[in-house]
Amino acid sequence: MRLAVTRPQADSERTAAALRARGHDVLVAPLMQVEPVAAEIRSSWAAVIITSANAPGAIAAHPEREALIKLPVFAVGRRSADAARAAGFADVTSAGGDLRDLVRLIAERHADATGPLLYLAGEDRAADLIGELTARGIAAEMRIVYRAVAAPFPPALIAALKAGEIDAVLHFSRRSADNYIGGAGQAGIAQQALAVRHFCLSAQIAEPLSGAGASRIAIAARPDEAALIELLGPVRA
Repeated sequence: MRLAVTRPQADSERTAAALRARGHDVLVAPLMQVEPVAAEIRSSWAAVIITSANAPGAIAAHPEREALIKLPVFAVGRRSADAARAAGFADVTSAGGDLRDLVRLIAERHADATGPLLYLAGEDRAADLIGELTARGIAAEMRIVYRAVAAPFPPALIAALKAGEIDAVLHFSRRSADNYIGGAGQAGIAQQALAVRHFCLSAQIAEPLSGAGASRIAIAARPDEAALIELLGPVRA
């Protein structure tokens, strides 16, 4: 399948590698770019939670960084765990790659915690991690440390859609879906952009696409990359 991945550049490259390993042809076409957000973070936390590889680097210049990197980290999966270690965190424990695994891991290890957990998050999130933890009686607070902002609509994506060279587009955030619709309209390719298949991380992300007229939409069973890739099914010869 010929796929376009619209995540920020680094995330798109990682997703593209996983898709190519499954035999897909992939166009990396970032519709968003990541930038850090100044967040007020005190230092009295029991541990740090990370669900994105973007989070550790976002606090590189934060005044509390030295205190934070001494704390244990619960990471959602291997990529976020590797990013945490690369950013200086030493005590990193990784879940199996989705939020359900992460919540279970935290619940199992939280008994010895001496304070609330700190979730270093992005501005756009597909799931309510704090709500899941609160429901289990686990004290946690969220601080937004990065955000994705709109990037120019990639010329390569315009050309590929015009030429009918894209079978499907993967959408990981509502804002990137909005940017996809708006950018395609400005480029005069709205019809081609909506006609392809759309694989979305959540129903919320799919809403602007269906509202614009897209009808070939599939939604992941869980709001994580693994579930979205599973949704694509086996590669056809």
